[in-house]
Amino acid sequence: MAHELSSLTLAELLKHSAAAWPQRPALGMVDGMLLTYEALLEKVQLLSAQLQEKGILAGDRVAILSENKPQWGVAYLAITTMGAVVVPILPDFTTGEVQHIIRHSGAKAVFVSEKLYSKIEDEFESSLRTIFMIDDFSPVPLQTDKDRLKDFITQGSIGLDRLKEAAMRLAGRGHEVVEEDLASIIYTSGTTGNSKGVMLTHKNIVSDAIATKQIIQLDETDRLVSILPLSHAYECTLGFVLVLYAGASVYYLDKPPTARALLPALEMIKPTIMCSVPLIIEKIYKTKVLPTFTQKRTMRALYKNPFMRRTLNRAAGKKLLRFFGGELHDFCIGGALLAADVEQFLREAKFPYAIGYGLTETSPLIAGTDSRATVLRATGKPLQGVEMKIDNPHPDTGEGEIVVRGPMVMKGYYRDPERTQAVLSEDGWFRTGDLGVFDKKGYLYIKGRVKNMILGPSGENIYPEEIEEAINEHPDVLESLVYEQGGQICARVYLNYEELDHEFTSLKMSDSEIKVEIGKRLEELRIEVNSRLKSFSRINKIIEQTSPFEKTPTLKIKRFLYA
Repeated sequence: MAHELSSLTLAELLKHSAAAWPQRPALGMVDGMLLTYEALLEKVQLLSAQLQEKGILAGDRVAILSENKPQWGVAYLAITTMGAVVVPILPDFTTGEVQHIIRHSGAKAVFVSEKLYSKIEDEFESSLRTIFMIDDFSPVPLQTDKDRLKDFITQGSIGLDRLKEAAMRLAGRGHEVVEEDLASIIYTSGTTGNSKGVMLTHKNIVSDAIATKQIIQLDETDRLVSILPLSHAYECTLGFVLVLYAGASVYYLDKPPTARALLPALEMIKPTIMCSVPLIIEKIYKTKVLPTFTQKRTMRALYKNPFMRRTLNRAAGKKLLRFFGGELHDFCIGGALLAADVEQFLREAKFPYAIGYGLTETSPLIAGTDSRATVLRATGKPLQGVEMKIDNPHPDTGEGEIVVRGPMVMKGYYRDPERTQAVLSEDGWFRTGDLGVFDKKGYLYIKGRVKNMILGPSGENIYPEEIEEAINEHPDVLESLVYEQGGQICARVYLNYEELDHEFTSLKMSDSEIKVEIGKRLEELRIEVNSRLKSFSRINKIIEQTSPFEKTPTLKIKRFLYA
């Protein structure tokens, strides 16, 4: 694999980019703090020395619990480039999950934001020896409760100056990091509820960033607005490490990425690339785009005509592109399957979406395509350097479990040899747990998860994800979940209540009438969807889900809570 780095380490990647683009912007807030590549390297080196001064050694685990901000990236690079191991913790994890990760990883230090500090207050008797406030990297004494935190933050700046002076003497004396050194332990928040510590080496992460750059063309002029949590492998590798490798710029929001917060940021930065998950673009389509075509009878009739639908979608696509700043060349979508009707809209709208497939265990990306080479329903071809095959394919369909081997495949699960052995063979093949099939051109199609698959009455493979796609195409539906219960196929459906409320209010319907109408529509939905399904995969019962499904930080439904 051709690249400019002398070794596949994060330390080498950072030095390379700082030398190539010293004055280019690397990390910044949308409206605030900005770090050039040269300044980023200096801050990273100083913070690495501060960690050494505090007794952090190569191989020690250091956690980060914070919202997205430039300091997150500084801490991540400071930890990894000195040979320590970063443990990114998703901000949405519960206090119990956070504390389990700190204990399980044996983290000696943690960088934490003031907002999330309360989640670590009970961990002072664990492995933790040092707490840093991430905004200014000042140390906070153990046993500090949140009520006294502000006092210590103020006082911390004095101690921080002394620590910096001592650290300067250690600058540049760190451990020599090699490719096979452990860089990160990422604890997954899976749809099955079983959190695992995924061990990724420097080579895993950097090789994946390099391979991704082969399909997503980036250079120092590119700009990314980050909207997914940096603590997840997807955003960390593609929205951070890859961007730094290309010499491009990343910008962060100081508030959650709602439409109201996003719009001014997108107008200001005009990103050329973004990373997203399907649910974000699906929600925009269902709540903002589709209603403009379906609310009025005349428009509904026009939209049913294929030629007019494409014309209307093209106009909507131009508007959508303007919403994202007007300069996007790749809107990267990964983390889950994209709904078929939404993908059809994006294609007809000529919106520059790119598709990828991967897992935390694969750093994450292993297959994908840029916006110029997407194929409807396909997730792209394997990345350069990736070996991929279908294990035990079905004799008729060719479908089977996707297994993969390559430099981005994890080292294993931390302190869990049994789980590691179950998915990782001695010769490096990783069992993804996903079902897929290749077409004649080498494009990969994802069918669903092995664990989710339902066995039909005569041994047929039933994929809940495919049934969910059919359900979600209905304009009344925002999301759904299909599962087996007592030998029957059931579906939970969360409706587009915003649109339904508007409709029911205009008709002046009572609560009891609304209840009857919703029940009627759910039954009509069941019949309509079943007419498009094979007989063995038809839905026996649809249940109204009255509140949004609980989701992982990458917005996948936590299936184990409902099935």
